[in-house]
Amino acid sequence: MLYGFVKATLGSALKVFYQPWIRGQQNIPSDGPAILASNHLAVIDSFFLPLMIRREVVFMGKSDYFTGTGIKGKAVAAFMRGVGTIPVDRSGGKASEAALRTGLKRLAEGELFGIYPEGTRSPDGRLYRGKTGVARLALESGAPVIPVAMIGTNIAQPIGRKIPKLHRIGVVVGEPLDFSRYAGMHGDRFVLRSITDEIMYELMRLSGQEYVDIYAATMKNRMAAAKKEAAKKEKDESVAKPPERVGAPGGRPVPEVEVPQPTEDEIREGLERLEAARTEMAARGEELHIDNPDSADESGEPDTTSE
Repeated sequence: MLYGFVKATLGSALKVFYQPWIRGQQNIPSDGPAILASNHLAVIDSFFLPLMIRREVVFMGKSDYFTGTGIKGKAVAAFMRGVGTIPVDRSGGKASEAALRTGLKRLAEGELFGIYPEGTRSPDGRLYRGKTGVARLALESGAPVIPVAMIGTNIAQPIGRKIPKLHRIGVVVGEPLDFSRYAGMHGDRFVLRSITDEIMYELMRLSGQEYVDIYAATMKNRMAAAKKEAAKKEKDESVAKPPERVGAPGGRPVPEVEVPQPTEDEIREGLERLEAARTEMAARGEELHIDNPDSADESGEPDTTSE
């Protein structure tokens, strides 16, 4: 019930102000289990994807989101619970196994389960090597995997920014991927890697992101180490590291892709929602002033005021 309430209230407000668009929603089955495998650009990925699709989907989120203090911390925790996020300890080992079992339980109940194969947010907007947990989940559950590309959430909410700025956000849903041909092979690490690379290739194709064949967590550690070295003013500006392997998952040919942009119909739909909100507020004697979410003033921030 809380999920539906949050989706009906906050979801409506987000659609007015951010004018999000979605493409390929028909690829999500109307019933039955399915795994939504998404790229991960920002915290708000877990807000907009559940709010933009018709069925309820549950994602896992780091437990830190549920332990905040003060008004802001409690508000974040309440929202995470409202959109169905399940807290998980990301320390690995038994925690990772518990997360997998949580996903399998939900899929066994015929529901949707969301997962970020990269394991953490991209540190620079690129797509990183996927972890094989998504492949295990697919083989042990038998559920199809639906690739989902989030577009523009990293622009609306760069790493370090708590309150997202106004920027049009998109969701591109790909066709379901069936891995039933690998049934019973969830213990084969080569099969798990092949499946994961196939999923990541689809995410690369749908999102238009550049792919880097290392884990996002590894890149974050390198960036943190380089920053620490620079702060100490040592001669070496970064720690020694092997070159980044830019290409496509599993050594596949790199496709010609670009970041999807909203169509005229999708833009018009967003503007119609905005005009409807203006009309509703005018009937109450209120005014709503908001520029296009992709526009900004000289400070780089969109101009939004409400009286």
